[in-house]
Amino acid sequence: MLANSNATANLAVKDLAKARSFYEGTLGLTEVHNEGGELIVYRSGDTSINVYHSKFAGTNKATAVTWMVGDEIDTVVKALKSKGVVFEHYEMPGLTLEGDIHVGYGMKVAWFKDPDGNILNLVDR
Repeated sequence: MLANSNATANLAVKDLAKARSFYEGTLGLTEVHNEGGELIVYRSGDTSINVYHSKFAGTNKATAVTWMVGDEIDTVVKALKSKGVVFEHYEMPGLTLEGDIHVGYGMKVAWFKDPDGNILNLVDR
C-alpha cells in the first residue's frame, strides 16, 4: 500500500531559528516551505525533512535521519567537522572507530546531533 510513496522525516526542535542556522548553514539544506514559524520543510535529494517546533524536542534517543552519501562519507564528515559538527562515538559490537567514522560489516557510518539532540547519521551505502 505505501511501498511506492515517499516518506518524510520529522524532527522536533525547540528553537526554529537555531535549527534553521544548522540545517541551512551547516548542512546546506534548502527551505522549500515554511508554516509561519512553526514548521520548515527542507529538500534533501528526492525527499524532504520537516523541522517543527515542539516541546518534546530532544527526547528521541535513536537515529532520526540517515543520509546515504556513498563514497563521499569521508569528505562529508570532514566538511561538517570544519563547520563545527561534533561526531558521536559509540561502542558497538563489530564496529571499529576510525577517526569519526565507525567501520564494520562492510559499511562506514558516522553519527552527529543537531542543536536539539536529534541524532542524525551518514552511511556509505
